[in-house]
Amino acid sequence: MLDALSDRLQGTFRRLGTKGRIGEKELDEALREVRIALLEADVNFKVVREFVARVRERALGQEVLNSITPAQQVIGIVNEVLIDTLGKESAALLKPQAGPTKVMVVGSKGGGKTTLAGRLALRYKEGGMRPLLVSTDFERVAASEQLQVLAASIDVPCYVEEKQAPAGEVAKRALKHAERIGANAIIVDSVGVVALDDEVADELAALADALDPTELLITVDSLTGQEAVTLAKELHEVLEGTGIVVTKVDSDSRGGAVLSVREVTGLPIKFITTGERLEALEEFHPDRFASRLLGMGDVVSLVEKAKQAMGDRDAKDVAKRMRSGQFDLEDFLQQMQQMKKMGPLSGIIDMLPGAGQLKGQLGNPDATEAYFRQSEAIIFSMTAQERRHPEILNGSRRRRIARGSGTTPADVNRLLNQFADARKLMKAMTTGKGAGGLMRMLGL
Repeated sequence: MLDALSDRLQGTFRRLGTKGRIGEKELDEALREVRIALLEADVNFKVVREFVARVRERALGQEVLNSITPAQQVIGIVNEVLIDTLGKESAALLKPQAGPTKVMVVGSKGGGKTTLAGRLALRYKEGGMRPLLVSTDFERVAASEQLQVLAASIDVPCYVEEKQAPAGEVAKRALKHAERIGANAIIVDSVGVVALDDEVADELAALADALDPTELLITVDSLTGQEAVTLAKELHEVLEGTGIVVTKVDSDSRGGAVLSVREVTGLPIKFITTGERLEALEEFHPDRFASRLLGMGDVVSLVEKAKQAMGDRDAKDVAKRMRSGQFDLEDFLQQMQQMKKMGPLSGIIDMLPGAGQLKGQLGNPDATEAYFRQSEAIIFSMTAQERRHPEILNGSRRRRIARGSGTTPADVNRLLNQFADARKLMKAMTTGKGAGGLMRMLGL
């Protein structure tokens, strides 16, 4: 996530930490590097100027440079100012005082708007609500078909009209349909915006008037940077948005949109999208995001993802088996499959403290995911008895498993050795020092 910017910032602060003493000159040199890094990441220049000024003012005003650990304190101040810039507090989805929840999604064409509608529908469904997806985009070819496919993939209804009509009128009919089928969360996809001219602005405003949305979410495509931020500001001025969703944050984007949009629009970032799967919708927490950007990790989000992927009952069963030493290859396979549910490996690594150095040690995350696929193939080629009792895997069995999985006996041996190491580590984590804190964090 924003690897280039994160690496640049972390490198700057590592160099700052090697200096025995930090004076105003050294601080200004470091802040100059920070300023260049932010500008190269396409952060709004006014936001950059204000950000650097705040850090400098706090560092000088708090007599940080005369402290025992000035470099660490400067990093702490940068973290605080980053959190301020990103919005300080997390912002949850709004709930109506009465009646159904109505969400209107607006944004640039090709910016992930329709997919976001599907992701929100899934989120509401998992929360126990009955969502309805509604298409009002007659401009983009196959826009309604895409929404219907997304709706079918998560088994929620979708309201589509074949004949083109004003978006506001479609929304009114969709609301009546929602009432008939008992839907209590209506998510409306709107026409994608290239340039906000009067005609498009009037159409979106009419849609908002007809829908009277609980939430009006503006998507910001992180790949298009400041263009998307400027468009978000214009949409907010016309429609009075309630929140921002930054899409494609897992891509090779430079990061400027995430760091700029809160300051430029005044709206909170409510979600970011971090993958292609519909589940890849993350609540945005400014403090956690800042921590990940500076290489401090985000263990809280990592634990939340793990608990969501595993489920409380599965987590307790696995922990019990770890403590008793009964953790076998079937459990090992289950853990790998649950890790895949947590999203791309690169995103998981971002949540670990020292993520930048860890990525260097692990190599290409894509290669690691290929290794996971190979490991699954090897374990699937085993019998149930072999998975539960790996100690019976002699040479002939290993050769048979290698043939069945399209691998080599050396690959099978490597997997079994790594499984043995993992079993020892997991038992130590659940029975040794610090195990109580770990179990409490996991809610076990």
